[in-house]
Amino acid sequence: MLREIPLTDILFLDIETIPAFPDLSAAPENEQELWRKKSATLFRDERPAAESYERSGIYAEFGRVLCISCGSFRKTPASEALRLDIRSFAGGDENQILNQFSRHVQKSQARPLRLCAHNGKEFDFPYLSRRMLVNGISLPRPFDSAGKKPWEVPHLDTLELWKFGDYKHYTSLEVLAHVFGIPSPKNNLDGSKIARAWYSEENLAAIQNYCELDVLTLVNVFLSMSQQLPSEAIQVEYLR
Repeated sequence: MLREIPLTDILFLDIETIPAFPDLSAAPENEQELWRKKSATLFRDERPAAESYERSGIYAEFGRVLCISCGSFRKTPASEALRLDIRSFAGGDENQILNQFSRHVQKSQARPLRLCAHNGKEFDFPYLSRRMLVNGISLPRPFDSAGKKPWEVPHLDTLELWKFGDYKHYTSLEVLAHVFGIPSPKNNLDGSKIARAWYSEENLAAIQNYCELDVLTLVNVFLSMSQQLPSEAIQVEYLR
């Protein structure tokens, strides 16, 4: 099944998200109260809402997109070899990031396009869709799943593929990379440090690099799972 999908028809992606504000006190009062209610349902240990606010970035209603990295295969002009182009849309202006990404996706719609991410069906795809709507951006066709049955949505999710129908099982991208002998995507950053890296240091370059490494790892994991070509054969170009 996976081997039948042309690699050039897949857009591999990963996103980094952060809380909408540096801390709870910086949010408007009505949003502070909404987060207190949300926090109370999430954390039964009566954790203070201000303390749990660092987790708000994973919820599209309280967070925002800081970086979107995506990879796509194309044939090089000189040969039939495939090249992986990786590019990122990142910065402090979420509306600009989402608009740029939306235009990039729309340009790819001349051919069938499948989205691929790790845990994408539970996080990346719905998060991006929700944030685009909040920012008044029309959903590109691959993200518009309204009214479609689950089997009519062609998204690929390496977490779901690895479950083989076992819905109790969760495996991180880092663990899958280890299983397939792929170098770990993790460096001195991890998801829990992204907000601090932005709000305290504005270290966008490190965040973008982290996100792009995740995309490259995602591609390598997908290639290993589909057994289409050895990952070491990939020619990678970062488009900056």
